[in-house]
Amino acid sequence: MMNHINRRQFIQLVGGGSVLASSIGLVACSKQSTTSGRVVIIGGGFGGATCAKYLQRFDPDLDITLVEPKQNFVTCPFSNLVLGGLREMDSISHSYEAHSKRGIKVLHTSAREIDPTGKKVQLADGTTLEYDRLVVSPGIDFRWEDIENMSPGDAEKLPHAWNGGPQTVTLRRQLTAMPDGGTVIIAPPANPFRCPPGPYERASMIASYLKQNKPKSKVLILDAKTKFSKQPLFMQGWEALYGDMIEWVSGDAGGRITGVDIAGRALYNELGEEHAGSVVNLIPPQKAGKIAHAADLVDDTGWCPVNQRTFESSRHPDIHVIGDASLAGAMPKSGFAANNHGKVCAAAIVSALHNTTMPEPSYVNTCYSLVGPDYGISVAAVYRYSDEEGIYAVKEAGGVSPGDVGPDFREQEARYTRGWYASITSDTWG
Repeated sequence: MMNHINRRQFIQLVGGGSVLASSIGLVACSKQSTTSGRVVIIGGGFGGATCAKYLQRFDPDLDITLVEPKQNFVTCPFSNLVLGGLREMDSISHSYEAHSKRGIKVLHTSAREIDPTGKKVQLADGTTLEYDRLVVSPGIDFRWEDIENMSPGDAEKLPHAWNGGPQTVTLRRQLTAMPDGGTVIIAPPANPFRCPPGPYERASMIASYLKQNKPKSKVLILDAKTKFSKQPLFMQGWEALYGDMIEWVSGDAGGRITGVDIAGRALYNELGEEHAGSVVNLIPPQKAGKIAHAADLVDDTGWCPVNQRTFESSRHPDIHVIGDASLAGAMPKSGFAANNHGKVCAAAIVSALHNTTMPEPSYVNTCYSLVGPDYGISVAAVYRYSDEEGIYAVKEAGGVSPGDVGPDFREQEARYTRGWYASITSDTWG
């Protein structure tokens, strides 16, 4: 039998970290079935690992299996600090030991095929898992075909480093090896993509490293977009900390990249102009992770349409898609959002398995960025769901860091940034 928790405890669990507590009144303690059910989760990032943890909290009798190839998950958040020499890889790597101790089965292999009709998952090691509910949290894949002369293998030479791990190390080594006076080119894609402010924090952290070690160098951002997240705050910080070291070129001024010369470390824009760099960080356009495409969970956008209240797939019943791969209305593709999705999805699954009604959830997103080691900025938003709009941003809720503040305020936000990372990774993998 399920270990009973009262309504207040359940609300606190759902509210922990990101979901607004007042939005969930799920009666998890009101069990109406004799078996809890089997839940398989594909992907152990911010979405999948959080969902597994909170499923077990909401219903300890669930049979939960988490499928994740990596022994340790390396986060994209704070990987920019590794590039800037402020962190080591070990500090952004997280194990699944806590999940295993909770009784969650963690299988370090990959999902090869999903059978939505038979409710089965075929794993790369030959194992077949049956499920009552399936959660797919596959992260992103790349649209290599959108960049002429670019293939997945070329990313070893021009690393995107948009999945935390070996490419983060490769890009860091390229930065330390480049000569003083060289140019680092960062080429962000058009929306939507994982972590909207990520490329601009990356430019900041690289500039911080260059200022201390290679002060004659510069950072050139060739952007497919005409504006970006927290742009005024980033540009204010760049001028204050780095002078003219960072240059941003918008998509309508030649920043949109359409092709590459791998050997020459050069990028070509849609005007045919060439930009060569000592280090080139090309971040390709993105789409949902491979297993989502193989399982017919995507639409023409390349992302996964879902019921934004429960994250159940619009294409296949009893399959939920969370994190970056999902079309989650107004919410950005961020680690904080994925953590939020995982909790709401866990509540929806427990509701469905116990045949209870899930009240309307609430969603939030907070994003901190470092412009310098002691210079932080942030943006926060609150979201609600409606049948007409899906997930939408609540007006006049949240906001961005003020522009007219002194260094003490920015230093405080930098401390909050580090505290945020410690908190969310503990909530996800701790």
